[in-house]
Amino acid sequence: MMNAHEDPGAVLVLAAMAEEAAPLVARLEGAQTVPTPFAAPVTAVRGQLAARPALVVTTGIGVAAATAAATWGILTAGPAVVIAAGSCGGLAADVEVGTLIVGEQFRWSIADATAFGYAPGQVPGGPEQHEAAPDWVEQAEAAARRATGDAGHRRGLMLSGDAFVTADLAAGMRARFPAALSADMETTASARTAEALGVPFVALRAVSDLCGPAAGQQFHLELDVVAEISARAVEELVRAMGAAAGQ
Repeated sequence: MMNAHEDPGAVLVLAAMAEEAAPLVARLEGAQTVPTPFAAPVTAVRGQLAARPALVVTTGIGVAAATAAATWGILTAGPAVVIAAGSCGGLAADVEVGTLIVGEQFRWSIADATAFGYAPGQVPGGPEQHEAAPDWVEQAEAAARRATGDAGHRRGLMLSGDAFVTADLAAGMRARFPAALSADMETTASARTAEALGVPFVALRAVSDLCGPAAGQQFHLELDVVAEISARAVEELVRAMGAAAGQ
């Protein structure tokens, strides 16, 4: 177990699936498996990422899985920042597959307490949306710009909920959340957990599928391709952290 006092600059990276974690684990120097209290598919590997202590956790899919694994990861690693990595679905009409999404705000895609006066996506007792720290968003966007080249990136609102956003759901979700760029099943849960535990959070997830593609749009990229896009950006962000610290 990593000690927060020993490694105040540690990084926690969360990915839902093993395929999304793989290019991150491959980048770790001195990689070692860390025992977790969870059953499969949750795994954890620690090592040095861009010369900084890092813990890569494969959380499993969904809000509950992400919350549990993120909580354990934060308490284990004592990180300076939590980074959500991997893939997501493209929701905005002008988002393309391969685009890297830099998460700035995070909402619940299917939460609906509007009958009681809450905003769409707002859970009673919670904020309308969770937000990444502005300075971390700036650093993450700079890393995305360096990592993506011609592939491009977008910065803004990400949605999460325990539903796969198919074409049938996409139109209604765009109407409810016109600014939303992407949808997945973990990021908002991880953002909320990091916020509750007082740790900065950012997301760098690449679009693998379009939620309701328009005619003529490429609608799918292989998971290993988008996982690599995300991993490059995460590595760039962590490297920039080291440079800023004079390492």
